[in-house]
Amino acid sequence: MKVEIDSFSGFRIYPSKGRLFVRGDSKVFRFSTSKNESLFLQRKNPRKIAWTQAYRRMHKKGITEEVAKKRSRKTVKHQRGIVGADLAAIAARRNQSTQERLSARTAAIQKAKADKKAKEDKKEKTKPQRTAPSAPKVSKAQMKGSKGGR
Repeated sequence: MKVEIDSFSGFRIYPSKGRLFVRGDSKVFRFSTSKNESLFLQRKNPRKIAWTQAYRRMHKKGITEEVAKKRSRKTVKHQRGIVGADLAAIAARRNQSTQERLSARTAAIQKAKADKKAKEDKKEKTKPQRTAPSAPKVSKAQMKGSKGGR
C-alpha cells in the first residue's frame, strides 16, 4: 500500500483519498483535504500555520525521543611555547618582577647600542676614501647624442 504525503500539511494520504494538483511547470502537489488545497492556492505559508507538520518541525514540537540535552564540552586551557621561547622561558619571564625586567631591558638596549657603534666604527675604517671625478657628469640622453629636448 503506497501512502503519499500531503504537500501542504505533511499528513499521510491513503490510497483513493485526496486530490492531485499539477502546476504549469508539471510539478505535482497532493492534498489530503480541500482545506489544505485551498490554503496552498491562497499561497499561505505552512510554516506559519500551527497544525501543519512543517510548523511543528520548525518549532520543535512533539520531539519526545531527544529529551537528553546535548552536553557541551568545557574548554581546557593549555600553556604552549611560542616560536623562539620555550615554556620554561615564558614562565620565568612571567614570574620576574618589574624592576628586574626593566634592568634587563636597559642592559639589552645598552648592549645593542654598543654593538651598533662598534659596527659603524669598523665600517668607517674599512671604507676607502673617494676621489672627486675629473670628468663632468653627462646624462644618458646626452651620451646617446640627443639634442636635449629640442
